[in-house]
Amino acid sequence: MDPFESERAPLPRNMIENSMFEEEPDVVDLGKESPSYPIDSDDVVYEPRSSRLLVRGLGENDMDEEEEDYESSARLLGMSFMNRSSNQRSSAASYTRQQPSGTCSMPSAKKTVLGVLMLILVASIVMVIYFLPRCTFSKDGCHKVNNSMENIYPVASNGELFPWTMLKLPASVRPIHYNISLQPNLTTMTFQGSVSIRIMVLQETKRVVLHSSDMMIHDATFENKPVTILEYKPWQQIAIKFSDELQKGQYVLNIEYSANLSNSYDGFYNSSYIDTSGIKRVLAATQFEPLAARKAFPCFDEPAFKASFLIKIKREPEYISLSNMPKVSSTKLPNGLFEDEFEKTVNMSTYLVAFVVANFSSVSRNVSDTLVSVYAVPDKKDQVLYALDTVSKLLQFYNSFFEIPYPLRKLDLVGIPDFLAGAMENWGLITFRETTLLVGNHSSPMDKQLVTSVIAHELAHQWFGNLVTMRWWNDLWLNEGFATYMQYMSIKKVFPELDIDNEFLRVRFQALAEDALNSSHSVSAEVTTPEQVAEMFDSMSYEKGASVLLMLNANLKEEVFRKGVIDYLKKFSYSNTESVDLWCSFSLMEQHINVTEMMNTWTTQKGFPLVSVKRTGMQVSLTQEHFLLNANSTTDHSNLWHIPLTYVNDTCSKLDSCVQLLLFKTKTATLNLTDNVKWLKFNYKNNGFYIVDYGVDGWAALIEALNNDVNVLPQMDRASLINNVFALSRLGKVSFRQILNLLVYLKNETEAAPLTEALTQLNHILRLLDKRSDLNLMSRMTSYIFTIFGKLMDSQSWGEETSVSKQTLRSALLETACNLDRPNCIEQAKTLYDQWKASNKTKTIPGDLLRAVLSVAAQNKEFWPELFENYQRSIFDSEKRKTLEALASTQDVHTIMWILQATLSGSDVQTPELPLVIRTVCRQFAGYLHAWDFVKENWDKIVEKFPIGSFALQNIIMSTTSQFSSKMHLEEVENFFSSLKDRGFQMRTFQEATETIKLNMQWMDKNLATLRTWL
Repeated sequence: MDPFESERAPLPRNMIENSMFEEEPDVVDLGKESPSYPIDSDDVVYEPRSSRLLVRGLGENDMDEEEEDYESSARLLGMSFMNRSSNQRSSAASYTRQQPSGTCSMPSAKKTVLGVLMLILVASIVMVIYFLPRCTFSKDGCHKVNNSMENIYPVASNGELFPWTMLKLPASVRPIHYNISLQPNLTTMTFQGSVSIRIMVLQETKRVVLHSSDMMIHDATFENKPVTILEYKPWQQIAIKFSDELQKGQYVLNIEYSANLSNSYDGFYNSSYIDTSGIKRVLAATQFEPLAARKAFPCFDEPAFKASFLIKIKREPEYISLSNMPKVSSTKLPNGLFEDEFEKTVNMSTYLVAFVVANFSSVSRNVSDTLVSVYAVPDKKDQVLYALDTVSKLLQFYNSFFEIPYPLRKLDLVGIPDFLAGAMENWGLITFRETTLLVGNHSSPMDKQLVTSVIAHELAHQWFGNLVTMRWWNDLWLNEGFATYMQYMSIKKVFPELDIDNEFLRVRFQALAEDALNSSHSVSAEVTTPEQVAEMFDSMSYEKGASVLLMLNANLKEEVFRKGVIDYLKKFSYSNTESVDLWCSFSLMEQHINVTEMMNTWTTQKGFPLVSVKRTGMQVSLTQEHFLLNANSTTDHSNLWHIPLTYVNDTCSKLDSCVQLLLFKTKTATLNLTDNVKWLKFNYKNNGFYIVDYGVDGWAALIEALNNDVNVLPQMDRASLINNVFALSRLGKVSFRQILNLLVYLKNETEAAPLTEALTQLNHILRLLDKRSDLNLMSRMTSYIFTIFGKLMDSQSWGEETSVSKQTLRSALLETACNLDRPNCIEQAKTLYDQWKASNKTKTIPGDLLRAVLSVAAQNKEFWPELFENYQRSIFDSEKRKTLEALASTQDVHTIMWILQATLSGSDVQTPELPLVIRTVCRQFAGYLHAWDFVKENWDKIVEKFPIGSFALQNIIMSTTSQFSSKMHLEEVENFFSSLKDRGFQMRTFQEATETIKLNMQWMDKNLATLRTWL
């Protein structure tokens, strides 16, 4: 799945809280207070009866066979007994005789022995009463009947005990095959369904537990016999209890149900759009990853429970239906509906199941024995050809690269008008936001780069994620990190004209920035709750995962890396894996490096290393430590990484053949130089996931070299130096003056990567100053930016440009210039807008300039309404999205509040655009506090639309808080977060937000004086 937003932004928590251990709990609600460690009764190794912990009211003789299966769950109460025992001891102590005040006579030995015996006797009586099987303490004495199971198991919605105590399903039962029949009603926005699940019992059990959410279950049978379905809603689980144990073997469970089509962009949800004739059109589509297949049909909704699926969909005649597999038949029913039946799927996880019911048009092509089709709403059918050409080329590339042909007979790409994610890799039926699939006449090469990237990412998932799937969400990076890496690698080879290397470098810089925070997490991180699972879809799983694979590829060499990938895919096809399985496949291809040992240092611990370089003559001392922007001023020095440390020097620095390698896996190392080397540049082309500090002399030598010859290093190395020096400044390792010294060389820079990185860093500081209302320093920072970039800004052309890298640079320069009211930029933008308006919008504004031009126009209250009208009427999604960003850049407070509300309600702007609108509003001084107030006041409505932990919600939180740098705002943010409790307080993103504010405060405290002195 691709979260889509270009600016991407598990909190471990103890799920057994003190309230569980109060004196008289009748029922423990495990939906609110779940175990802090897994209690899997199917995997537990049981101890002999004599060593078992006895639960109050549950003696050995009271345990039947089913209760023994649950025995490990009773360990949850161990802490409870300690608390209670301490209470008993304190009660007993009250009976001890007190010595008269002021005396200190010692008791005789006889009295001491008698006292000890008396204490033992009293304690024994208390313990006997305490553990008496049918007795507990109560206000009425020792005659209250106690059902101890109520202290362990949650209560189902019908009042019975639910027979399972964990968020993850038991491993004793697994699905083999599903028959699913669905009938959506696009008038009432409801659907009816039935599912028949053939299961395999792997271990004798008295229960079958699976997932279901927001459904009304009407009937259920097990082996054709009626059964009662128990439901525990907090965990979205249903269960069937049996009086006799199910023996090993296959069984069939049938369930009939109904539900509402979801309105929160997950599960089986309704979508709508307005066509060019002004008519509202409706459709139904699915988004199941990570945990929403259970909203469409009862299922074992975990990645490891792979099964096959046969799907039937009843629809009205004016619609078509699509699913993962080709359609087998379409039968007209007596009621006028049609029933479409699809081929049985290959074995796959539930989150990859998909279906769409809509009125779409398509174009198709046969590619390597696969029928490839691209679907869109009829008004946009002429915008699908670029996607069809792109997926055709990429499919051929992946078939060859992986040496495993795409395994299905068809592949559909579908543009959904109202879609939250960027795209979703459903096997054989990939769904997209229209912006990431459709290319029209208004689309620029940069827009094509985005569409190509998303298609390449989702197509790579057909192997990484679909064919081979992570066992659990803690290893999500095996799906997303690999798909991200393959998207950049494949585009570089198949579409070199798209200059994808610079974009890959940009997102690696973003990943470094996020991983430098204490609130970050390891690439492979333990997750349990739904919120923790949702938060794994972040920069660590995507960009850092891709970054460590790039580093490994550079170390192993490309062909060895490819052989490891092929071995992994062939060995684990249609199966589930963990990270170690991938490393083992690489280890088989590379005997000289312990790949598992090396890569575990990058995936099982958070953060990345700072490599410090100190040169003394011909000897270079290296030190590694955790690069941690810790707002609490404490640093963990125990972490070590196995760093494939690459470097070049002034004698050979521009070619891949110049690169030297040192595997740096200790705290310190020494490098001896053989030649009279003037300078060293480590981390060639930033292929490694680490930052380097060269020391005062090392930085001075590199700065001198760049001032003498800007091309002495490749542009990615120049961008890397800029990124590193800003990061080191935030860490306090270099002064801001060092940054200014380095940026002097930019007067001779012409390439996109270093220039855009410098602009990004300076714009971040500029926005911080802007939000502090330091007008004097803002003015001086603006003048400094113009001193470095002014000539470049004024020399940019405003006509069509075909080079992606030149477009990237031009859009960054001119958007900054116009935002800072540089006269030449404002005049040129107004001229282009007037020409566009005068031509009745037939004269095209270059796509990479559209946002800058329209943003200038949007500051004029007279132009804003006509821009909004154009937004509503446009059928070109890249143009539409840039227009929306321009509209949200307004400085008018009334308009800002209106567009925020209109987007949340979905009345005039589609709700999935809310994160984009909020992020754009927050860039401007006029809007950022209003956006923050809006989020606070509408939090409950927002989390109804965007699930807690989702990437969209992460984006909203960071957009509204990341520019705060005052104690007042920090306290306000902390108070708001703490007030949320079960409405999102558990999100790790809240830690990231408060940490970012503290770091902003620290940076300001350290550098404001320097800025005032040197700017």
